[in-house]
Amino acid sequence: VQPNNYSTFYDDQRQNWSIMFESEKAAMDFSKQVCIAKCNSCPALDSVLYQDLLLGEGQGVEAGDSLEIAYTGWLFQNNGLGQVFDSNVNKDKLLRLKLGSGKVIKGWEEGMMGMKKGGRRYLVIPPAWAYGAQGVAGRVPPDSTLVFEVEVRRVKLVKECSGSDGQSVSSRDSLAPSPVPNSDGFSAD
Repeated sequence: VQPNNYSTFYDDQRQNWSIMFESEKAAMDFSKQVCIAKCNSCPALDSVLYQDLLLGEGQGVEAGDSLEIAYTGWLFQNNGLGQVFDSNVNKDKLLRLKLGSGKVIKGWEEGMMGMKKGGRRYLVIPPAWAYGAQGVAGRVPPDSTLVFEVEVRRVKLVKECSGSDGQSVSSRDSLAPSPVPNSDGFSAD
């Protein structure tokens, strides 16, 4: 994913290609399909697969940073997107999350590293990195692969430079971590 609706990729001969799309939406839709195709071509998905849709701006997030996130989660069924099982996109509250705190599924912790403010990413999360054999009653069947589209709306970095001396100072963590996932999903309400 590149600025101005471009995508760049290598083919199997390592030749570089760029495609310019008519709109941001077309570029994002293409990137989502690339991610789904990558997933379907894996003999066994054993780690989080992600594809950037929009790069965002600023510094990439790391463990300890606090984020506010808009997201939608789908079940991965029949080699593509199944039903939505959780979303906060049309709700008033964003999900508040401190990366590395262990309060959300492992696949989110892993898949969101390096994202930037305003960035959007598509995550395909295998069962071992999601809810595993137990699933979530009435929402996520056991051993489900999940797909999320996540957007970082706000970021509070653990360390920010301040003053002309260039020393890093820890900032206060004002964002509460999200609740532990339960049968109501893991949205912050």
